[in-house]
Amino acid sequence: MLGFSVSAAAEEHRSELPQVIIETSEGAIEVTLRPDIAPETVDNFLTYVKNGFYEGTIFHRVIPGFMIQGGGFDENLNRKQTRDPVRNEAKPTAKNLRGTIAMARTSSPDSATSQFFINLTDNSFLDAGVRGPGYAVFGKVTGGMGVVDAIAGKKTVRSRGMADVPAEPIVIHSVSLRKTNGAAE
Repeated sequence: MLGFSVSAAAEEHRSELPQVIIETSEGAIEVTLRPDIAPETVDNFLTYVKNGFYEGTIFHRVIPGFMIQGGGFDENLNRKQTRDPVRNEAKPTAKNLRGTIAMARTSSPDSATSQFFINLTDNSFLDAGVRGPGYAVFGKVTGGMGVVDAIAGKKTVRSRGMADVPAEPIVIHSVSLRKTNGAAE
């Protein structure tokens, strides 16, 4: 009985979580965000979404069997100007599992700005406490994982000093917050 109550409550809570639609040149990816586990990270991400920052950015780093990363460069691999970095909210309980979205950062734990990645497999070595502070998971793909996998299968090249860049740009046309009735804002 207790298990039923908890899962019913969890299901109701999940329906209240914000969702975004990432429209790419390969199709749409739906992501449910988790402000309950990474509130500052989600707020940072949604600020970029609301400001239209991600329009015209690309998935610039694609590594099959690992992750796809985007949200910081345009089609010419020019870095976009970002806001100040956010605090790393990685937690040992928020695991980098297949389909989760996490913040990309430099070797400095509190350096994440706009770039994010979607895990293609369970990447436990990215979890907090495994090999350091970890990478902050702030949501999960809840629709369009086939699109994510298709992006992961694209041919990559070296370009402008960067490795694992898709040979043909994979453009993020828009990222929009879905309203509670299912429509995008």
